[in-house]
Amino acid sequence: MTTPNNIAVIDIGKTNVKLALVDLNTQTELAVVTRPNHVLSQAPYPHFDVDGHWKFLLKGLRDFNCEFGVDGISVTTHGACVALLDSSGELAAPILDYEHTAIQSIQEEYGRIRPNFEETGSPALSNGLNVGAQLFWLFQQDLTLLERTQSILTYPQYWVHRLTGVATSDVSSLGCHTDIWDPLKKDYSSMVDALAIRSKLAEPKNSNEVVGHILPAICTLTDLPANTPVVCGVHDSNASLFPYLNSQSSSFSVVSTGTWVIAMGIGSQGVKTSEYNETFINVDAFGNPVPSARFMGGREYEIMKSSLGSEYTNSDISDVLENGVMLLPAVEPSAGPFKGRQHKWLPDIPADDAPQRSVALSFYLALVTSTCLNAIEHDGVIIVEGPFAKNELYLSMLSLATNSEVLVSSGQTGTSLGAAMLFLKELPSPKNTKHVSDTSFNSVAMRAYAEKWFSAVA
Repeated sequence: MTTPNNIAVIDIGKTNVKLALVDLNTQTELAVVTRPNHVLSQAPYPHFDVDGHWKFLLKGLRDFNCEFGVDGISVTTHGACVALLDSSGELAAPILDYEHTAIQSIQEEYGRIRPNFEETGSPALSNGLNVGAQLFWLFQQDLTLLERTQSILTYPQYWVHRLTGVATSDVSSLGCHTDIWDPLKKDYSSMVDALAIRSKLAEPKNSNEVVGHILPAICTLTDLPANTPVVCGVHDSNASLFPYLNSQSSSFSVVSTGTWVIAMGIGSQGVKTSEYNETFINVDAFGNPVPSARFMGGREYEIMKSSLGSEYTNSDISDVLENGVMLLPAVEPSAGPFKGRQHKWLPDIPADDAPQRSVALSFYLALVTSTCLNAIEHDGVIIVEGPFAKNELYLSMLSLATNSEVLVSSGQTGTSLGAAMLFLKELPSPKNTKHVSDTSFNSVAMRAYAEKWFSAVA
C-alpha cells in the first residue's frame, strides 16, 4: 500500500482546536484553520463543545480535500480527558473539563484508593488532571453512569470513533498522569479495578496503528474517499516527541509548548521523578516510559498578555538585565514546579504596558522551563516545538540557563507534524533549524540574570 502523503491532523488543544493539512514529503503544513476551545458552562458541569468542534472539523476536512486532497487522518489532543460512550455509541455524559474545581471536593476520598506514584508515575494533581479522579467524581454525581457506560475512550480516540466507528484507546493518552496506567508494566494499574472499569476500557493500541477507514456518512459530508485511513492517535505533547524518537543518536529533550509546556527527556540516566516536584512518567507513542515535567506556560502567557507592553528594543533588554527586572513564579499557581506560590516582581512592578514586562516574561518562561528540565536531569540537545519556538528571548535564555544547544521546530503548530508522521513506517529526520542567539543579546549578563533568578526562587 502506498504511504498516504497529505495528512489531515485534528489537533484539540486546551486553548484552541486546530485542523492542519501536512505534506509528509516536505514536512510542511499546507493549510491550518483554528477555532477557540471554549468550555460550555451549562449543566450538568463544565464540558467541551464537541458538537461545535465536529461541525468545524467536517467543514475543514471538506475544504482541505477540495483544495489539496486528503490521504489520511490523524488525531492528537490534550491529555487528562476521556469520553464515556453508551451502548449506542453516543456520549453517556458530556466530556468533563479537567479544570472543573468541584472535582477537588473528592480528592481526599479519592486519595485513599489511588495507586502510589511508584506504580503509575502519576502525581496527585489538582481538580481533574488525574483521569481516575474525574471518573470517581462522575460516578458519584450520577449513580447510573457506570452501568450506562459501555466503553471508555481516551480523548483522541473519541474523535477517531466518530470518524471510523472503532472504539479504542492509545497508550500515550493512557500514560498521561491518568492514574489508570502502569508505564513500566505497560498495562492498566490497580486503579481500574478500584473503579470497576476494567471491562469497559477500550482496547489500548500504539498511536501509529491504523484502526480503520472513515464511515460512509463521513464520506458524504466531506467528499473524502471511502478508503481514507485513520490512525489511532496520540496525546499532543507525545506528538511533538514522536518525530525525534528514532532520529537522535544520543540523549535529548523535547519541550512541547502550548497551554502546557511539557519537558520530556529521552536517554537521561538516573532520573529521579517524584510527585512532590511535579515530575511524572509520560508514555510515548510506542508505550515506552518518558521522564517528564510540565507547567502551564501558555496559560501564564495569556494571563500576563493584557499588561504586556509594545515591542521591546535592545535597550529594553539591557534595562531588564542591568536592573534585574524579574518575574518570579507562579503566574498560574495551580500547577508546575512552583505550585502554590504567588507571582511577584523584582525589584519593583514595571509600569503597565512597559516593554520590560515582555522581556521579563520571556525570561521567566525560559527559566521555569529550565527548572523542569533540571528536574528530569535533562541531557543533550533541547528541541523546542510550538509557539515558544518563535520567541528569540525565550530560546536564548533557555540555551544559556541550561548550557545546551537549542533547536527549534519550523512548523506552525508543534504537534501537527508528529501526528501526521504516525503514518510513516520509517521516520525521517525532522526539518528543524539550529537556534543562534542574536549577537545583540549579552550572554554574560543573561547568565548572571539566570543565576540571580534561581537564587531568588530557591
